[in-house]
Amino acid sequence: MSIKHLNTRNQVFYRYKISLEWSMPQKIEIKPAEGKLGVLLPGLGAVSTTFIAGVMRIRKGLSKPYGSVSQMQTIRLGGRDEKRYPLIKDFVPLANLKDIEFAAWDIFEDNAYEAAIKAGVLDKKDLEDVRKEMDKIKPMKAVFDRNFVKNLDGTHVKSGTKWDLAEQVREDIRKFRKEKKLARIVTVWCGSTEVHTERKRVHETIESFEKGLRENSEHISPSMIYAYASIMEGVPYANGAPHLTTDIPALEELAIRKGVPISGKDFKTGQTLLKTVIAPGLKARMLGVKGWFSTNILGNRDGLVLDDPGSFRSKEISKKSALEFIFQPEIYPDLYKNAYHKVRINYYPPKGDDKEGWDNIDIFGWLGYPMQIKVNFLCKDSILAAPIVLDLALFMDLAQRAGFKGIQEWLSFYYKAPMHSPEVYPEHDLFIQHTKLKNTLRRMMGEEFITHLGLKYYGVKE
Repeated sequence: MSIKHLNTRNQVFYRYKISLEWSMPQKIEIKPAEGKLGVLLPGLGAVSTTFIAGVMRIRKGLSKPYGSVSQMQTIRLGGRDEKRYPLIKDFVPLANLKDIEFAAWDIFEDNAYEAAIKAGVLDKKDLEDVRKEMDKIKPMKAVFDRNFVKNLDGTHVKSGTKWDLAEQVREDIRKFRKEKKLARIVTVWCGSTEVHTERKRVHETIESFEKGLRENSEHISPSMIYAYASIMEGVPYANGAPHLTTDIPALEELAIRKGVPISGKDFKTGQTLLKTVIAPGLKARMLGVKGWFSTNILGNRDGLVLDDPGSFRSKEISKKSALEFIFQPEIYPDLYKNAYHKVRINYYPPKGDDKEGWDNIDIFGWLGYPMQIKVNFLCKDSILAAPIVLDLALFMDLAQRAGFKGIQEWLSFYYKAPMHSPEVYPEHDLFIQHTKLKNTLRRMMGEEFITHLGLKYYGVKE
């Protein structure tokens, strides 16, 4: 990275940092959520179809949005004695679920209903209630490169140079906007995990990236093409997988220039969700950890993809990063410096989308005496991911209407490996992430941050 480029990124970061550190609450001007919101989904598999069917059922009053923070959670405003606890959806101007339109790309031609049946997440009777609507959602041809997803192959794919592919995706976005008469669009990656890749020179600047598109650079992945096309069309982009996509300087800078929010990466669903709950608790009580062994078995398309070592490496890095940043072994060497952390994922077709995760945690406490924690989480990955897709679509749209651009670190709550400024470490503690998310919403609406001091109730001035 050149010194000039680094200085530009630093200036962008500090301007953004200063803009968030107001001395007094002042409501941000947020454009109203008028008109339709389009949600574009690269990948029409288990997660996407579960999300789509769920929103459709909720709109018909057939189900409730369980798991969705944006729809079901309240937010405290002011002191506890004020008793102000509105629902988040009533507090900030989010898009209405009735105004959402869906579209997707996929390497297979199955429409949303057919793909949902094959995914096997939802009962057929639940899908029948929304079959008519789901039948209409037919995927656009996908950008696909088997060098990045080795265990899948499909025929419903685009052709051309990578520059041509980016232009075709941009045209898809424009067509979707026009046909559905959309006011705004958000893209949420729900496709398969690509192989692990490192940043290369082609990723460093917008100019080098666009040159790489024209020259068919082997280091530009399909997900990067979707992200580039979305940002160029003014569409916020959320990365739900662990591979390298928007977390490269070229696309981070492009998002700033275009005034587009970006966030990622890797939906925080099963095992890692529990890790970011348990680990902060252990650290809060200063309990040491000797080792943490995690293994998973799953049998859906994601499991098949992760059976490839390259794709697994992307997931492994994402899943392993949380503990190191939560425990801070450099600050607490006696407790965590020598902790052994192992992650395994095994493809087991009979499981389907019902993932099973085991954790064996060897801890120690007073006088170094050993103890153990064992966790067996039998979860449904797509059931946990679907409300995340909904929340990210709504919050990314809100961020853009509030004038936010670039990395949206306040949405770290939803990710295993949150994007962050290079000047700071990523925050993985679920409870800190949750506070950050809610305080950002409070700040948008001109409400004071919640500190939980409560000193005024005991005769002490805060």
